[in-house]
Amino acid sequence: MGKLVNAMTQCRCNYGANPLPLISPNIRVLAEQKPALTIMDIPKGVFGICNSPMNPAAVAAKAVGATAPCTPAFVPPMWVPGSFKVLIGGKPALNNSCTMTCTLGGPNCITILPPGGAVKINVN
Repeated sequence: MGKLVNAMTQCRCNYGANPLPLISPNIRVLAEQKPALTIMDIPKGVFGICNSPMNPAAVAAKAVGATAPCTPAFVPPMWVPGSFKVLIGGKPALNNSCTMTCTLGGPNCITILPPGGAVKINVN
């Protein structure tokens, strides 16, 4: 059973060098004094250096001894599967078992880092 995720929880890309915090403009519901997240809340920024063999910029940079930034290209519906029993602003709540797909990294390459901001509220 997944746990509700709140703002500033870290996520990571399997091919990126650094984790990113999840932030939300949504303050409809608080979980441990931070905004609870939905499947539409995405990380802002870059995951550092990209090492994905599916990213043409990373492959080209590596060939000449350089690096390319890990700038995610998310595939909707963003985080999956989400909680369809718990809705926040009409959107499924984000739980710590959700994953996200990036066109440059492949299916499920972005995950929530434990322990993260997952709170003690079970959601599925």
